[in-house]
Amino acid sequence: MRKLENSELDRKSIEAFKKSEKTPIIIVLDDVRSLHNIGSVFRTADAFLIEKIYLCGITATPPNKEIHKTALGATETVTWEHIGNVIDVIENLKRDKITTLAIEQVESALFLQDFKVTKGEKYALVFGNEVHGVSQEAVAACDGCIEIPQLGTKHSLNISVSAGIAVWDLFQKLNWPK
Repeated sequence: MRKLENSELDRKSIEAFKKSEKTPIIIVLDDVRSLHNIGSVFRTADAFLIEKIYLCGITATPPNKEIHKTALGATETVTWEHIGNVIDVIENLKRDKITTLAIEQVESALFLQDFKVTKGEKYALVFGNEVHGVSQEAVAACDGCIEIPQLGTKHSLNISVSAGIAVWDLFQKLNWPK
């Protein structure tokens, strides 16, 4: 095996990315404090052609050099919008017939591996801040909750790791097998 050079990876240009058909997933970040986490989520969103990111509450917005460190230019490709109140975002998404799912540990949450996607449906994944997770108010406003199973002594994951796991899982369920 030989490691591929960047020039062999057939990366999209910014223009090609913007014209590409997007994965029917929207990411909602509520009160995410870490600029590096925000940048990492942008990079994940770029990798999987995510439709949009909503940055809510105190979540910082581009341009920002600390976000840029981990986003590596993804803030230029992924569509994003800042809206102050996460509940407004969730209600608007639901009005647009988008299934809203909090990624959180709650009673009656569905484990990620058991969540079934419906082809043709659009999903919004809501992630909360690093200390308190998704607020109870936002959990209650969502259509459902998905929990990422964790078997060790720690029962929380970094928000950018959670986003990567959840986005990958839904992405592959939506795209394979075709």
